[in-house]
Amino acid sequence: MTTPPPTVADRLRAARRRRFVGRTGEVELFRTALAAEEPPFTVLFLHGPGGIGKTALLTELREIAETAGVRTAWIDGRTSDPAPETFHRALDPGDNEFVLFVDTFERLTPIEDWLRADFLPGLPTRALVVVAGRNQPAAAWTADSGWQELLRVLSLRNLAPDDARAYLCAAGVAEDAHERILTLTHGHPLALSLLVDVVRQTSAQLPASLLEAPDAVRALLERFVDSVPGPRHRAALEVCAHVRHTTEALLRAALGEPDCADVFAWLRGLAIIEQGPLGLAPHDIARDVLDADLRWRDPSSYLDIHQRVRAHLLGRLDSAAHDAPSVADLVFLHRHNPTISGYWDWSSFGRAFPDRFRPTDREAVLAMTKRHQGPEQAELVDFWLARQPDRFVAVRGSGSTPIGFFCRLALHEATEADLAADPGTRGMWDHACRYGRTRPDEPVYAGRFLVDAEADQLPSPTMNTVTAFSTHAWLSQRGAAWDFIGAFAESESWEPFMRHIDFHHATAYTVGGRRYAVYAHDWRRVGIAAWLELTNDRVVGPPLPRPEPPEPELVLSHQEFTDAVRAALREWKNGGRLDRNPLHRSRVVRARSASGDGLRDLITDVVETLRADPRGAKLHRVLDRTYFRPAPTQERAAEVLGLPFSTYRRHLTQAIERVVAELWERELYGARPSAPE
Repeated sequence: MTTPPPTVADRLRAARRRRFVGRTGEVELFRTALAAEEPPFTVLFLHGPGGIGKTALLTELREIAETAGVRTAWIDGRTSDPAPETFHRALDPGDNEFVLFVDTFERLTPIEDWLRADFLPGLPTRALVVVAGRNQPAAAWTADSGWQELLRVLSLRNLAPDDARAYLCAAGVAEDAHERILTLTHGHPLALSLLVDVVRQTSAQLPASLLEAPDAVRALLERFVDSVPGPRHRAALEVCAHVRHTTEALLRAALGEPDCADVFAWLRGLAIIEQGPLGLAPHDIARDVLDADLRWRDPSSYLDIHQRVRAHLLGRLDSAAHDAPSVADLVFLHRHNPTISGYWDWSSFGRAFPDRFRPTDREAVLAMTKRHQGPEQAELVDFWLARQPDRFVAVRGSGSTPIGFFCRLALHEATEADLAADPGTRGMWDHACRYGRTRPDEPVYAGRFLVDAEADQLPSPTMNTVTAFSTHAWLSQRGAAWDFIGAFAESESWEPFMRHIDFHHATAYTVGGRRYAVYAHDWRRVGIAAWLELTNDRVVGPPLPRPEPPEPELVLSHQEFTDAVRAALREWKNGGRLDRNPLHRSRVVRARSASGDGLRDLITDVVETLRADPRGAKLHRVLDRTYFRPAPTQERAAEVLGLPFSTYRRHLTQAIERVVAELWERELYGARPSAPE
């Protein structure tokens, strides 16, 4: 008998099998059932979102069955009527052993009850039925004690990283592009295939984001959501893609509607949506595709959703004492910001949590510090553990051993000896004293150590956790003067991140030959409300340009500030020279005016407050005759005022100190409100 020549169908089958990767567990489960004298189940029910590879897996299982000599039948819900005749026609009544494959089962749900109650019970015991659809089986399957034994339900997920790399190798994609493609697709099979086509067919460079692959986004959208009932449902999907978790309350706020129960229920039933204790969340690739589509298609609507969602989250923070999940949700809104999104490990976001430091954590914490940052740094960790153990936070994943740690030391509670023992805390405290000595009731905090057991200070679960924890701490604290971040090895790579969160480079220190940068934020100059507005403006905006030093605002030490005030008074009669005074770039003058008149008016106002104070009137007269209506010499000024020269000099010193003190107070805390008339 002559063997027929190979056909295109044979080549297609071979190509599909070469591209098929992963799904080892599902394949082995099917092989085991196929080889059993009596299969352990009758129905294998596979479900997952569009493009997850259901059809490819069914095709592979069919090849396995036919290679084993078992007859197969195939029903596709896209081309078959949801009627009993469809199933009766597919089978040969004489067969006792066969495998029936049913694809796109979501189109056949009108006869799901008939299938479960009438058709399947009549099949031979050695028959197998493999069903694939977007949705889980109806609750009636698992409510039946019989089907609880004869039904296996598997949720298909994205390909594991190694399987995705195997697919890319089989597709001929260069190895140096693998990681970028995995980041963009999360291992989603259809997304992998589409991006491979983008690169191979157009000879284009690999896109930096899904925004640069609109055709792939459109194809994925068609698979994920092939039918949206109306504009409200589309908007709900876009909200769900924008946030970490969606609740009914958040949806009401984002859509501006008093009742969204019907839309929330629709979202809940989608195959691309998962339910968890914090709400609904799309699969990673579905989230990215929906989000990218709206940002590209309607940027103004995207920004409007962002503002509504952010307002809701901030409202929750105000009403829930800054609960940690809401803070994490707020941080999540930054994931597409081009300046800072690369500093976090979004794939592990929410999979680690901050926990109190326990004495049993000490050895693990010291070991990871010594491994990544050296024995000298580990000794300092041990030093502060003995003094402020409650300021250390352990980061835990699924086990009890910490996977990382960080700390937020209270420098205002440390002794002088403690500060002197650590070059990091010494430098931070000295900076705080030099650029704005604090009052006794003003806390000063320092993020002094941060280590992830595996990644050190690269994006990691620890980095995710410390960001949410620190934001939580900043929003919760009251009356803090300074926050320092001095845990990172000095590198220009951290500058964009620190600028984004309004922490400015303050100083640096060295431990064990490794140099660490210190960044500072003075909450008296930029408080929580202003800080939230500042960072919000940067969430969905373009990257911030690196400012040319020393712009935009000059932060003067107390001594530098004092010298600048003295210089302004000396040069008062030469008004043009005031334009070169450093005070022009200080906060107190910028808040009033950026011009030379702003500095002149400010000093005039402060000096006039002395005239209104009975105890300061004599000081005002000394300033007036020395700087504003100056006598030729200070000796002559003393004569005009009828004062001994020594008394004049003492009053002048006191007057300048009063002016400096009032201006410095305004520099740190802003102008005091006017007293009511």
